[in-house]
Amino acid sequence: MKKELYPTRRHAQMNFLPKSVNNSPSPRFLCSLYIVLLLILCNAYIVISADYRTSNIGAIVDVSSRKGKEEKRAMEIAVSRFNRDSKNLQLFLHFGNSSGEPIHAAFTAQELIKEKEVEVIVGMDTWQEAALVADVGNRAQVPVLSLAASSITPPLRQIRWPFLVQMGSNVSEQIGCIAAIVGSYNWRRVIVIYEDDAYGGDSGMLAPLSEALQNFSSEIEYTVVLPPVSSLSDPKEGIHDELIKLLSIQSRVFIVLKSSPLMATYLFQEARRMGFMARESSWIITDTISSFLDSMDTSAISYMEGALGIKTYYNKTSGPFLEFSSQFQKLFETEYPEEDSTKPGIYAFRAFDSISVIANALVRLGSGTNTPKRLLESILSSDFNGLSGKISFQGGDLSDSNFLSLRVINLVGKGYKELDFWTKDLDNPFSREGGEAGSSRRKTTVLDGPVIWPGYLKRVPKGWEMPTDAKPLKIGIPANTSFDKFVKVDKAQNDPLKRYTGFCIDIFREVVKILEQNYSLPYEFLPYHGTYDDLVDSVYTKVQSFVTDVLCPSLVNQNPRKTLDAVVGDVTILANRSRIVEFTQPFAESGLSMIAPGKSREAYKAWLFMKPFTMEMWAVTGAILIYTMFIVWILEHQINPAFRGTWKKQLGTTLWFTFSSLFFAHRERIYSNITRAVVVVWLFVVFVLTSSYTASLSSMLTVQQLEPNVTNVEWLKANKLNIGCDGDSFVRKYLEKVLGFEKENIKNISSQYDYPNEFQKGTISAAFLELPYEKEFMNKFCKKYTATNPLSRFGGLGFVFQKGSPIAADVSEAILTLTEKGTLKYLEGKWFPSSNECSSTTDTTELSLQNFWALYVLCGATSTFCFLLFLFRLLNNFRRHTKVASENGAIANKQSAWRRTLELANYVQNGKITIPERASDFSQGSNIERSSSSRGSPEWELVSPSDAAESSDAAESSEASPPTTIQMV
Repeated sequence: MKKELYPTRRHAQMNFLPKSVNNSPSPRFLCSLYIVLLLILCNAYIVISADYRTSNIGAIVDVSSRKGKEEKRAMEIAVSRFNRDSKNLQLFLHFGNSSGEPIHAAFTAQELIKEKEVEVIVGMDTWQEAALVADVGNRAQVPVLSLAASSITPPLRQIRWPFLVQMGSNVSEQIGCIAAIVGSYNWRRVIVIYEDDAYGGDSGMLAPLSEALQNFSSEIEYTVVLPPVSSLSDPKEGIHDELIKLLSIQSRVFIVLKSSPLMATYLFQEARRMGFMARESSWIITDTISSFLDSMDTSAISYMEGALGIKTYYNKTSGPFLEFSSQFQKLFETEYPEEDSTKPGIYAFRAFDSISVIANALVRLGSGTNTPKRLLESILSSDFNGLSGKISFQGGDLSDSNFLSLRVINLVGKGYKELDFWTKDLDNPFSREGGEAGSSRRKTTVLDGPVIWPGYLKRVPKGWEMPTDAKPLKIGIPANTSFDKFVKVDKAQNDPLKRYTGFCIDIFREVVKILEQNYSLPYEFLPYHGTYDDLVDSVYTKVQSFVTDVLCPSLVNQNPRKTLDAVVGDVTILANRSRIVEFTQPFAESGLSMIAPGKSREAYKAWLFMKPFTMEMWAVTGAILIYTMFIVWILEHQINPAFRGTWKKQLGTTLWFTFSSLFFAHRERIYSNITRAVVVVWLFVVFVLTSSYTASLSSMLTVQQLEPNVTNVEWLKANKLNIGCDGDSFVRKYLEKVLGFEKENIKNISSQYDYPNEFQKGTISAAFLELPYEKEFMNKFCKKYTATNPLSRFGGLGFVFQKGSPIAADVSEAILTLTEKGTLKYLEGKWFPSSNECSSTTDTTELSLQNFWALYVLCGATSTFCFLLFLFRLLNNFRRHTKVASENGAIANKQSAWRRTLELANYVQNGKITIPERASDFSQGSNIERSSSSRGSPEWELVSPSDAAESSDAAESSEASPPTTIQMV
C-alpha cells in the first residue's frame, strides 16, 4: 500500500481563560488568523507536490528458484537505497512470479502494465520468457530489461523487439571462450550435454558452438540431452540412462552447455561414479552453473573437481561490492533461512544494476513529460560502473567489447580458483591480466595454470578414452596381403611377436616404445579378412551427433558402427579416407607404377659408341679441341719448324698433333714453355674424358639393358590388353575411374609371386603396383621386367586411427623421431635388402656437361691466359723493333694505319718486319744484305730477336738481347 507522505495533523483543543478575563482575542480575529494559516499550508503543499514524483517498476522473477530469490532481494535493496537518498522521486517495485513458465511470465507482464501501470519491466530468467515479455512490451510500448542471456544476434533482436534492452551477456561470448579452450589443447572431438526444457533447451547455443569449434578443426561428436530435473522421479537413474550411451564413444571432452544447479549436482555425481571424470577426461561448464558456485553447497562442488568453468568477472574488493554483499547476506538469511549459502552471485549484481539503470534514466528525464521512447533512450544512454562491471549499451545490448568480462576458473576441492581472462584473440586467447581488451598484456596460447585436471593428471588430458589392460586398443591388420614383407600373419604361431611380423608391424612396435615414455598403450592385433577400404571403414565411427540429432535423425541406424580402434599396415593415405579417419605421418612413399616384361637391348648397336656422352657433351668437347688446336698453332708456328710451311702443311700438322694427343701419341717437339702449359692442361682433360668414356661404354656393353615391351598406358587401352593389380587395394578403382581401363581388362592378382606366372602365360601385358610394392618386386625380378616412373603420387603409407584421436598425433611424432634417428632406414634395410642378382645393376645414363663443366672451364681459361700472355709479349717486341728500325731509318716514321696493320700481321705470321728498298739507307754499322722480293724489288727484313733466343732456349731479356740483324733475302 502506498503510505501517506503528509498525513493530516489533529489540532489539540484550546484551553480558554475564564470569562472574568477580559483581554482575550475576539472571535473575529481568531477566525481570520486561522484562515491565513490554512492558506499558507495549502500553498506549501502545492509547491512540494509539484516537485515530487513516483514511478512504478514491474519485476518478473521465478521466486521459487535460487536465481529468482537473489534477483528479488537485490532489486529490493536497490529500490530501498534509491528511495532513501532521493527527495523528489520515489520508486515502487511490483513483483510478479513467472514460476519458470514463459507463458505465465507474459500474462504477468500484461497484468503489471494494466493494473499497476508500470513504466518499465525488468527480470526474466530465460530467453524464452524475455522474448514473450518483449512482445507484450512492444505492443504496450513499455521498455523491457532482460537479465537472460541472448541467443539471437543483435541486429535481428533489435528489429523484432525494439523496446527490449539486454542486461545479460550474449551467448556468443561464452561460445567463443569454450571454443578457444578446446582449440588451445587440440581436442578434436567433444560431447555436449545440456538440460532440456519445453522451449528449446540449448538456448540457441548448440549451432553457434558447432560453428565456432570448426574454426579450431574440432567438432561435436555426440549430444546428450537431459530431461528437466523436475520431470524426473529418479534423477540419478535418468542421468545414468543417458550417460551409458557414451561408453561406446572414445571422446572424453564434455561441455555442459546448460544446466540448473540441481541437475549439475546429479550429473557430476553420476559421471564420477561411472568413470567419466577419470584421467584423460576434461569437463567445461558455462555460467549457468559457475554463476552459482559461490552459493552452491561445497559438497556438490567437490564432485566437479578438475572441471574448467567460464565465469563472468566482477571486482570483489571494491567498496560498493563489499557494502552490498554484507547487506544482502543479512537480509537474504532472514528472508530465506532454508538456503545453505547467503552469498550473492552475478544474477544478484545484475539485478541491482538493472534498477540503477532505470533509476538513473528517470532522474535524467527530470519532471517533464515522460514518454516510453524517451525513457528507452535514457536507459540506453546509461554509462557507469556497476556491481557486475561496466554498464553501457550498444544497439540495445550490454556492451563489453572493450572489457575482458569472462574468466576461466578451475574447480578444486570444495571451491574454485581463478585462472586466465579470455582475450578474444584467436592466436593468444588467454591472459592473466584483465582490464581493457586493447591494453598491452602478456598473452598465452593455453591457460597459464597450473590446472588441476580430473584424476589429478599432471599433464594435459588427451580428451580421449585411452586403452587399458582391461580394454586394450583394438588394432586391425590386413590378414591377406599381396606382399607379405609388409604385414604377415602366421596362424601357426601362438607368440604374438612371431605371429604378426613385417615391416609395418616392426615400425609400430618401435613407435609404442617411444609412446611408453609418456603413457602406456596396451593393444591387441586383430587380423582382418577383406579389402583395405572395408578395413578403413571398420575404424570409422558415425554415432549420433548434433547433425544427426537435429537434421537427419533417421540416418543414425544406417551409419556403420566402429569395430576397430586403429589399423596398422600398408594402408595408402587417400583423400576420401582422410575424411572419415585420422592418418598418421606417412612412413613410406606411395605412387602407382607400371611393370611390364623387358626385352634385352642389342649390345652392339651402330651408334652405341656415341651413347656415353650427350650430344651437348660431344659438341663442347669438339669446340674445346678446336680451340686448343688454334692456341697451339698460334704459339708454335713462328719458332717451331714442324708448324711452319704452307697453310695446308700447318693445318695438317696442327690437326695431327691435337687428335694424336687424345691417345697420347703425339711426337712433335714443343719449343715454347707457354705451349707446354697449354698442352699439359689439355692432356689432363683428355685423360679424364677418355677414362670416363671408357668406363661408361664398358658398362653399357657388359650390363644387360632391358627396355619395356609396353610403351604407355594409352597404348594398353587402345589395344584393350589385359592388366593385373591387387584387387583388395584401391588400385583397381583407380584404374577404372581415373585411368579409364575397362573392368573386363583388369585382373585381380593376390600374391606377388603370381605376377610372373601371369606374365608368362600371357594373361596380362602389364601390372600396376604401388611404389613400395614395385620396388620389392623389381628387387627380385629386375632381370626380366622393367618399371616406369610413378604415374601418380599419393599420400604415402600410414597408420589409421579414429577421427579426432590424439593417439594419431603422438604416433606421427614418434614416426618422425624414428626417421631422424635412422631407425626407419634400418628397418627398410632389414626387410628389403638389395638382392645379389640385382645389385650389379648400375646406372648407365649418359654423361652430360654438368659432370665436366669445371674441367672445360679450366682448359679454356688456361689456353686463353697463355694466348694473352703470348700476344702481350709479341706486341711489346713488335713495338720495340719498329722503334729501332725507325730510328735507323729502315722504315718511315709516319706510316698509314693500313701499312702498320699489314706489318703487324706479317710480324705475327713470320716474326720479322719487311723494309722497302727506298728505306735502305742505313748507317755503316748495320749488318745489311740485299734481297730481292717476290716482285723483283729489293726489300729489308728485320728478324725478331726474342724468338731467336727462344728457339735456342736462351734467356729472354730486353736489355740483353743481341744486336738487331737485318738480313737480305
